[in-house]
Amino acid sequence: MTNILYVQTSGIDTRERLYSPFILAQTAKAMGIDAIIYFLGMGITVVKKGNAEKIKIGNFPSLKEVMEQSVKAGVKLMVCEQSCQLINLAKGDFVQSAEVVGAATLNDLVLDADGTMWF
Repeated sequence: MTNILYVQTSGIDTRERLYSPFILAQTAKAMGIDAIIYFLGMGITVVKKGNAEKIKIGNFPSLKEVMEQSVKAGVKLMVCEQSCQLINLAKGDFVQSAEVVGAATLNDLVLDADGTMWF
């Protein structure tokens, strides 16, 4: 099956960059394409418990709603463990649907993906 990897490096301080990977991943799933969003660097702040609820831009639903829709559609959320260490967040600090994984996982995902996009 075809798959796309979306890498989110932008954090909650760049709100306008946060919706795209979720919307694109939902679209990919609707097209029959597997989709994973990997959160790296400050991007991990997006899936920290309580943060997505605070983000709403224009007429879009809250980022939390968009994130939940993505997960319901089958989009996988992965968080870089080394990024957690870098900004001092623990595994339990993230939304339940986000899996904390090691750095080697990103390399494997990039090598296996049919396409990769960075945000």
